[in-house]
Amino acid sequence: MDEIFKQQVWEITKLVPKGRVTSYGAIAKAVGYPNHSRHVGKAMGGCPKDVPAHRVISSSGTLSVPEFQIKLEAEGIVVENFRIKNFKKLFWNPLEEL
Repeated sequence: MDEIFKQQVWEITKLVPKGRVTSYGAIAKAVGYPNHSRHVGKAMGGCPKDVPAHRVISSSGTLSVPEFQIKLEAEGIVVENFRIKNFKKLFWNPLEEL
């Protein structure tokens, strides 16, 4: 995974609106690498503080990082059993919304 890929992932992630969530797969598609959601997850691992990594979750609506629940709830997102309530309604698709 190269630095350019990471930068692209971080730039798209910065655009996810507060109170919304997206998936690793949606970001992978948006940067031109469909089926590379795991690479997106790895890129999120060491991302800068200004990248809202907590807004990127699995496509099933489940939190990959349980610690992100506090940050999501602070933005008004309801989380039950590590799943986003109203996930489909809150989902932000970069391919449709950019």
